[in-house]
Amino acid sequence: MKPDPIVYEIRATRNRLFNLKELWLYRELFYFFTWRDIKVKYKQTVLGFLWAILQPLLMMLIFTLFFARALNIQNLAIPYPVFVFSGLIIWNFFSSALTNASNSMVNNAPIIKKIYFPRLIIPVSSLLGALFDFIMAFILFVIILLYYQTAPGIHALYYWPLALLVTAIASLGLGSWLSALNVKYRDFRYVIPFLVQVLFFVTPVIYPTSVIDHEWIQYLIALSPMYAAIELFRIPLLDTLPNYTFISISISTGIIFLFIGLIYFRRTEDFFADLA
Repeated sequence: MKPDPIVYEIRATRNRLFNLKELWLYRELFYFFTWRDIKVKYKQTVLGFLWAILQPLLMMLIFTLFFARALNIQNLAIPYPVFVFSGLIIWNFFSSALTNASNSMVNNAPIIKKIYFPRLIIPVSSLLGALFDFIMAFILFVIILLYYQTAPGIHALYYWPLALLVTAIASLGLGSWLSALNVKYRDFRYVIPFLVQVLFFVTPVIYPTSVIDHEWIQYLIALSPMYAAIELFRIPLLDTLPNYTFISISISTGIIFLFIGLIYFRRTEDFFADLA
């Protein structure tokens, strides 16, 4: 008599937002997806990884030459190029992670249809790929600090990692939400660039909040999930106490988006293979 065949049953685990045990079992996929995205991004490019440095550098030059006077930005504690570059490298990390994560499920549709693995690995890998670009740009940021003789405080050792954590929370929350929506409603591929552009101008990337006279507008800007990340990243450079009320509002917004994004992602991931 032949033994009964072994039957494997894959069940949904929507009752957990992360299901860390399952993610750990498939941990090697983080490396493979991340490295694949990096290679595809810079494949057959003349400058290669230098594009991760050139983008924030050129943007810094443009804002310094054309926007500093128009915005009437004066009396900063640090040179304006340092100020704007410190905001740009954090913002580029967020915008790259958000854009790539939002399109990640559609771009990986062939893989999703063929084999099972935790779908959350895909948007997280997009975030890790954006982190690689940040590290490349951060090297240039250190050179800029040396050139302008701007020394960050010792508390940069915990403020900068905290800023990256806040950025990762904001990116993963919005990215996972938009990636799930983008699978079902392809209109979101056109909404995402517009959303990133709007968030850029309502976040103090190229201007300090001190140039805004109306307090209610400052509260509105603090609703941006990236407000806290940029302000935290600049604290060691400006050596001034931030507005912790605004930072708390921004972090709360990011955490809310994180839970909304993950809950919606987990509830809809069973249908990705059918819709992608």
